[in-house]
Amino acid sequence: MSAHLVNEVNLEADSSHTERKRAPSCTCVSSSPIEYFWRHTLKNFIEEEIDKDLASGRYDHVVTRFPPEPNGFLHIGHAKSILLNYGIAQEYNGEFHMRFDDTNPTKEKSEFAEAIQEDIRWLGVKWEKTMYASDYFDQMYELAVKLIKKGKAYASDLTADQIREYRGTLTEPGRKDPNSDRPIEESLQIFEDMKNGKYADGEMVIRAKIDMSSPNINMRDPIIYRVAHMAHERQGDKWCIYPMYDFAHPIEDAIEGITHSLCTLEFEDHRPLYDWVVRECEFPNPPRQIEFAKLYLKNVVTGKRYIKKLVEDGIVDGWDDPRLVSLAGLRRRGYTPESIKKFIDLSGISKANSTAEYPMLEYCIREDLKKKVPRVMAVLDPLELVIDNYPDGQTEKLTVTNNVENEELGTREVTFSKHLYIERSDFMEVPVKKYFRMFPGNEVRLMNAYFVKCTGLDKDENGDIIRIHATYDPASRGGNSPDGRKVKGTIHWVDQSSCFKAPVRLYENVIDEEKGVYNEDGSLNLNPNSLVVKNACIEACVKDARPYQSFQFVRNGFFTTDCKDSKEGEPVFNRIVSLKSSFKLPKSN
Repeated sequence: MSAHLVNEVNLEADSSHTERKRAPSCTCVSSSPIEYFWRHTLKNFIEEEIDKDLASGRYDHVVTRFPPEPNGFLHIGHAKSILLNYGIAQEYNGEFHMRFDDTNPTKEKSEFAEAIQEDIRWLGVKWEKTMYASDYFDQMYELAVKLIKKGKAYASDLTADQIREYRGTLTEPGRKDPNSDRPIEESLQIFEDMKNGKYADGEMVIRAKIDMSSPNINMRDPIIYRVAHMAHERQGDKWCIYPMYDFAHPIEDAIEGITHSLCTLEFEDHRPLYDWVVRECEFPNPPRQIEFAKLYLKNVVTGKRYIKKLVEDGIVDGWDDPRLVSLAGLRRRGYTPESIKKFIDLSGISKANSTAEYPMLEYCIREDLKKKVPRVMAVLDPLELVIDNYPDGQTEKLTVTNNVENEELGTREVTFSKHLYIERSDFMEVPVKKYFRMFPGNEVRLMNAYFVKCTGLDKDENGDIIRIHATYDPASRGGNSPDGRKVKGTIHWVDQSSCFKAPVRLYENVIDEEKGVYNEDGSLNLNPNSLVVKNACIEACVKDARPYQSFQFVRNGFFTTDCKDSKEGEPVFNRIVSLKSSFKLPKSN
C-alpha cells in the first residue's frame, strides 16, 4: 500500500506548546475567528484568579494536577479537566502532576490506572512522575493524630445510620455526636486500635470536630477515617483503615505543593472543608481550590456505574467500545487528540453547568480529518452492476486524486472492468421525484470513470433486484463527456475483480435519544440499532490498513481500522462519523 494513501493517527500526539499572550484552556490550534478571538484576547476566570495570586505574591509559581480515582476508564468530561490543568501549567511555565487518588481499595484496579495513563498520553499530555495518594497514607495517619491531639477530631462508635440521623438535613441543623467530648487520649488509643485491626468494618470511625449546626452539611463533623479490612492494590495488607476522600485530597495537594486545585462544580460545597483540612493540618502556603463547570454531553452515558453495567451485561464490547464516550472508546472509534482538544476549546471554561450537543463533537472530528485522510471508495450495501458493452476480460486503470482538498496526499490507481458494485441505495426501479441516481433509462456518472446508462435489471425468484445492466460511453473517460452533455447524478463504485470484502461497523448512540437516557425505573433506554455491521466491498488499496489508520469512504463517512478485531490483511472498519453535520459554528461579529 502506498505511504501517501494511508493516514495513520499518531497515538503520541504532538504536545509542543508555543508561547501565548492569552492562553486557552488547552492547546489545540483553531482557524475559526471566534475561537481565535477567545483564545488570544480573552482570559477565563481561572486565569484571572491565578494572575491575581501571582501578582499578590500568594504564590511565586503554578502547580496543577489531574487526580483520577483508578476505578474505571476516563470519559470525554475528564478530557476537559486534564487539558485545563495541563494547559494552565504550560501557560504559566509551571508544573503538572499526574496523581491517582487511590484511597478506596474496594473498586480500584491497576488495569484502570494503566488505561488512564494511556488515555492521557494519547491526548498529548506529559508529566514527569506518576504519584499515588496511597504513598501518603503514613502522613495522613499522623495528620489525623495531630487533629485528635488538637481537639479537632474524635473517635465515634455511632453507626452509619445514626451518623446520618445526627447530621440533620438541609433545613434542620445536626445534633452533637455523644462521642465528640470523648477524652483526647481515649480517641488516640481507639485510633491506634483501629489501625491495629481491633475493630470490625463500620464499628468505629474518626470524625472531624467542626460545627454540627453549620448550614453546609459537609462541615457537620465529617468522617475522615473508616475501618475497611481490605487489601490495597499497592499497599497490600499494611492498612485496615483508610482516609475519606474529603480528608485525603487536600492533604495530597498540600504535600505535593499544588498551588491551584482545579475541580468541577460539585466540589464547591466541599471547599470550606478543603480549606479547613489544610488550615488545621497547618500546611504553610496551602493550595487554593477553584471550581469550574463540568462538560456534559446530551444523551450520552458517562457515569462509571452505568458504563460498568453495560460492560458487565455484555451490551457493549468493554470500556473501549466505540459507542461510548470513554476516551478509549473515542480513540478506538477513530477520534483524534486534535478533535477532542478542539471540542474542549469550543465548549469553553465557565462557572455555570451547561450541556453540549453531540453534533459539536462530530463537527470537530470532521474538521480535523477532512484534509488529513485519503478518500477511497467503499460500497457498504453492494448491488452488482454489469456494463454490457464493456469488453469481456478487459481491465483498465484510472488515476484518482486521494483528496481533492489536499494535493499533498497524491494520487492512486483504481481498476475498472465490466463487473462492478454500486450501493443498493443508488438504484431505484421506480424513482421518486428529484431522484437523480440510477434508474432504468437514466444516465449517471461513475465517479472518476465513465457515463453509464441503465438499460435493465435482473431479479431473483422472490422479486428482489440482484443485478443492474448498463452501457457506458467510452468517450466519457474520467467522468466528462466530450459533447458537453450533463448528468445530474454521480455515484461511487468498486471493481469486482480487485475489491475485497470487510466488516464495516456503523454506530449510533447506545442510548435511544428520542426516549431520553433513563426509563422510569432508572434503567437505560438502549438503542437497538446502536451497532449495525455491513459486509462491504472496498478498494484493495486499504486491505493492509493498520489499526487506527483512517479514511474517508466516499459518500459514506469517515472510517478507521479497528484496533482490537482487525488482523493482518483482514481489517475491520469502524465508522467514526457520517459526512453530514447538523452543527454550525456561531458567526463572529
